[in-house]
Amino acid sequence: MTNERLLQIFQKTDFPHTSGTAQETQVGEYLKACCEELGVPAHLEGFRVAMAEMEGGSVTVDGKDIPCKPFYGCGSGEVEGELYYMPALDPVSMAGAKDKIVLLDTQGIGFFGYQDLMKAGAKGILFSYGNMYYPQQDIDQRDLREAVVGNERKVLCAMIHTSSAVEMVRDNAKHARICVKQREYDGESHNVIAEIPGKRDEWITLTAHYDSTSLSHGAYDNMTGAAGLLGIMDALKGQELNYGLRFVFCGSEERGLLGSKAYVRDHEADLEKTVLNINIDMIGCILGKMISRVSAEDKLAHYITYMGAEVGFPIAARTGVYSSDSTPFADKGVPALSFARLAGGNAAPIHCRYDTMEVLSMDQLQKDIGFIAAFTRRMACAACCPVARVIPDNVKKDLDEYLFRKRKDD
Repeated sequence: MTNERLLQIFQKTDFPHTSGTAQETQVGEYLKACCEELGVPAHLEGFRVAMAEMEGGSVTVDGKDIPCKPFYGCGSGEVEGELYYMPALDPVSMAGAKDKIVLLDTQGIGFFGYQDLMKAGAKGILFSYGNMYYPQQDIDQRDLREAVVGNERKVLCAMIHTSSAVEMVRDNAKHARICVKQREYDGESHNVIAEIPGKRDEWITLTAHYDSTSLSHGAYDNMTGAAGLLGIMDALKGQELNYGLRFVFCGSEERGLLGSKAYVRDHEADLEKTVLNINIDMIGCILGKMISRVSAEDKLAHYITYMGAEVGFPIAARTGVYSSDSTPFADKGVPALSFARLAGGNAAPIHCRYDTMEVLSMDQLQKDIGFIAAFTRRMACAACCPVARVIPDNVKKDLDEYLFRKRKDD
């Protein structure tokens, strides 16, 4: 795949395409067409996602209107009470949350934090987003995830800008009111699935998500991963492979890995024939170091490191859990790994207006795709898959914590 073709992929998807929207479906259809252009049949598989249409919302603090974006899925209504700044979710801070509207420094909240806040009696939650020193005062649109709420009650939530949060705490603001009116409904997101057959009735599943967040064009996070799948497809199509390759372009990753979770749920019978998952999430940036996070036996991490040394491709591989679409596969017992080139927010920021194709190098993207394609070819042409179908205990512990089955150790 040429640099010009790679660049065209980014140009054709150069707009926000968030979970469950027409824009996400547009990108999914485009990726399907890209697969078919390479001679690989593809189809879309839909799955349910919780959606909302915001009809109105406001945050008022001590009588002053504060720019905000209420969370999708947090319900509708009005709540007011004493404002309580809570920089951490420790038990001492929780003790002061009863009947308060809580202001957090974070952009969201996990399962256990939310459960603790509800048990502590919080009436509503304000989150903060953005850098107060940047000229733009963007506020991201987030949702109160069903996996976070669990069996607890919903409370009204809204995002404000960090500069507003600083002003409120500095001025010792006393009282807050959150108003939200929204229509919540079941929407649909899609995975795009394509397959190159092998000799065996077993396969390697390759994944990358293609959705973006509300402020981002999603070039780095993660059209680079989707382009990576297409590059691997182009490199390996027509070759004689022992294991087939199944490509899954996942929707709705940014809302909690919803696409990959839907895939492993709907293809549970197929997982017995899946020997390995290879996931790509953010590669090809101008600055940055290549890493691999391996949710499988240590030997696979060592193999990747050795292969990098053999071919002259610097990469740091170790076992653990990566916050991406490899995780649901590992949780189902499929050995899984993720590749990423990480640059940090100063050179390649994500989940914001600065995630555009300007942070990318097509030459570096080619190198990254070339290494992952070569690794995939070695696995797919193996006489038998060298990776044991075993998830180590330390990785299982990380999975339990990541998926909110257990609290992280202090």
